[in-house]
Amino acid sequence: MSSEFELIDRHFVRPTPQAVLGPGDDCALLRPSPGMELAATTDMLVAGTHFFADTDPFQLGWKTLAVNVSDLAAMGARPRWALLAGSLPEAGEAWIGAFSRGIFACAGRYGVDLVGGDMARGPLNLCVTALGEVPAGEALRRDGARAGDDVWVSGRPGLAALGLAHLQGRIALPDDLAASCVGLLQKPFPRVELGMALRQRKLARSAIDVSDGLLADIGHIAERSALDAEIFVARLPPPPENADAGLARECQLAGGDDYELAFSAAAEKRGELSALAAELDLPLWRIGRFAAAGRGEVRLIGERGEPLAAGAKGFDHFGQ
Repeated sequence: MSSEFELIDRHFVRPTPQAVLGPGDDCALLRPSPGMELAATTDMLVAGTHFFADTDPFQLGWKTLAVNVSDLAAMGARPRWALLAGSLPEAGEAWIGAFSRGIFACAGRYGVDLVGGDMARGPLNLCVTALGEVPAGEALRRDGARAGDDVWVSGRPGLAALGLAHLQGRIALPDDLAASCVGLLQKPFPRVELGMALRQRKLARSAIDVSDGLLADIGHIAERSALDAEIFVARLPPPPENADAGLARECQLAGGDDYELAFSAAAEKRGELSALAAELDLPLWRIGRFAAAGRGEVRLIGERGEPLAAGAKGFDHFGQ
């Protein structure tokens, strides 16, 4: 059986051209570009909580890094480095090999060097720390929204949650829709290009990635910006026609795991944002607005302007 260090050397050591010193020492040595601030994030994926234990290891490797890259995208940062720590119940070479190929496929797609980490025996648990760069003072922070700003979201939030509902047996989706939704759940594509464009072109004032649920994550921007928000049902992306409408809407509003970007922008940026959507071939939906000063409340507004009960707003590990 291979040792811990043999497994790391075989499966997780690759050239790290963006690092002064990569894996193999007590620490990696990194040199940020002049005039840049470091954006740092970490996310943990636990078997049975964030993914099924029998998830394809290549897709799991991709997602393990992708969910962290998504946090960098939300700040408008350029991804650069990552560290991986994890515990594995056994040292299965085939599983580890597929997992490492997945994580390096994602790293190659988004320009990330894997510069270190750790491995131990234990329940299947994976944790990445990702680092990116953003020009000093230009990061898209959650506290930047202003009263009157539009609320936007990218892509098709809710499809990943529909995929999870299908895997859990809560709904039986048609084969083509199931494949699409499960694919988005298991292999998300962080919106790095969108986040950087929003920051570079000064189109957004604040942003967040949709990981815990659309309403919950918009609420985080509202709370940090000391505002309330209104979301208009009629402006949300249409749910799939061949899925249960009620469950599809629930997944859209509270499902999470989409890794799309929700962001605030001044009304005068609408034309530029429509042009950006066409440029990136990515739908951008103007779904609401940030209202006057408040405490982070997110109100759901019906098609006739009536208030609607939102129900669950998102995922909380320790929520009741």
